[in-house]
Amino acid sequence: MRDRGSVVIIEAGRVILIKRVTNESIYYVFPGGGIEEGETPEEAAKREAFEELGVMVYVDACLSTVEYSGKQFFFLANIVDGEIGTGKGEEFNNLNRDRGTYEPMWVDIDNLSSIDVKPRQVAHKIQSLFK
Repeated sequence: MRDRGSVVIIEAGRVILIKRVTNESIYYVFPGGGIEEGETPEEAAKREAFEELGVMVYVDACLSTVEYSGKQFFFLANIVDGEIGTGKGEEFNNLNRDRGTYEPMWVDIDNLSSIDVKPRQVAHKIQSLFK
């Protein structure tokens, strides 16, 4: 169990998610990962955005905190540099991990309720911001 920092990047009515395909399961997660020793949740979220998406972000307010296998922090963030899809994290480079695929993609906020987003409560919170 490890605390995690994640980013919620919203642009033009869309949010960036990571599509995960493992065995026969397809679901979507917010870009993020474990907080390393000496890191704040915000620093972890920034590092993970760069590793998983290939972008540098400005981290704003904490949108949500979720307890699940540790504490998960979800920060609203804005892209300040880089290009989505150029991430070089281990999940993209280590093909021997056998943990399925990771595909960054923009998803319309209106469509969040029709796909399996984890955690669901963060997806609901985002949708409530746009109603």
